[in-house]
Amino acid sequence: MGEGPLSDLLVLDLTRALAGPHAGMMLGDLGARVIKVESPTGDDTRGWGPPFVGEGTERESTYFMAANRNKESLVLDLKTEEDREVLARLVERADVLMENFRVGVMDRLGFSVERLHQLNPGLVVMSITGFGHDGPEARRAGYDQIAQGEGGLMSITGTQQPTKVGVPIADLIAGMNGAFGVLAALHERTRTGRGRVVRTSLLAGMIGVHAFQGTRWTVAGEVPGLAGDHHPSIAPYGMFETATAPVQIACGSENLWRALCGALGWDPADPVFATNPDRVAHRDALVARIEALFAGHPAEHWLELLAEAGVPSGKVRSMDDVYTWDQVLSQGLLLTVEHATRGELRLPGSPIRFDDNPFSGGRAEHLPPPTLDQHGAAIREWLDS
Repeated sequence: MGEGPLSDLLVLDLTRALAGPHAGMMLGDLGARVIKVESPTGDDTRGWGPPFVGEGTERESTYFMAANRNKESLVLDLKTEEDREVLARLVERADVLMENFRVGVMDRLGFSVERLHQLNPGLVVMSITGFGHDGPEARRAGYDQIAQGEGGLMSITGTQQPTKVGVPIADLIAGMNGAFGVLAALHERTRTGRGRVVRTSLLAGMIGVHAFQGTRWTVAGEVPGLAGDHHPSIAPYGMFETATAPVQIACGSENLWRALCGALGWDPADPVFATNPDRVAHRDALVARIEALFAGHPAEHWLELLAEAGVPSGKVRSMDDVYTWDQVLSQGLLLTVEHATRGELRLPGSPIRFDDNPFSGGRAEHLPPPTLDQHGAAIREWLDS
């Protein structure tokens, strides 16, 4: 199904929505053959929109397309004995099975971990839940916005009130963690010959990216608040208004502060702003001083000046600007695939490249997001061969 470092692997993706499908797409991007097992009504995200493209039976969700490239679609009704047998035969051949059902659903379907490993002792099983596989909240449904709130991320995001991130970041991080765990388990299998179960959750992913905001509480006993557009521990490090558009600056060291002062004609030894702790303590005054100066010229003027001084800086780009930016295109971050009903599609690509392959994810050819059961007949025929 294409080249790539994982091209010898078969992955069964029983997941829906975003966290699990994102994990499966990551493995598919790296060359694995990924069979997406869908219910007769399809992945939930096939109905998420607008926007959609196409009409009637050929209507496709752009949300679904975002998490399901490099996969084949097979419809199985796991409430029927016949289709459960098809899944069992697939399990016997697979390297990885991924699921994100609520706790206990796989057992009720007849595919407990014990049964899966009876069918295939080398199978790596990856399971994603909302809040973990045990504990008092284990059976809660997991949705991204709920996890962003319950996991603390919204309490440090925004300016006037808690705000969610603009993408389903809890889902995406859980998917990344799941794929990361799968690769570790596959590596271990080369030594032991046996598969293991990899478990993660949306909640665990949120805790895992708290970084310095987490240790502000766990180590220093300080409860972080809304961070807004400025870094809570470094200054100047944030977004600043100019005469035309905002500019971002990241002075992550004293050398960069001195470079900024040189560019702006300021004295870096001013005692009010002499050290980073001083600048954090007087952040409001520093931001006001910078923005008063920046108001005199357009953003491009300041970006050029800052670049010449070696001060990290940048625009706030809109999505249309991002996907036409030469740097994005040069990195292979925009893929073109041929969809079964929609023709040529452009999709965001894999963030990983390899030194001997210019293609995103290492695949020479990427597969489009599948239509529902697009590959069902071919997969059943392959099982019978």
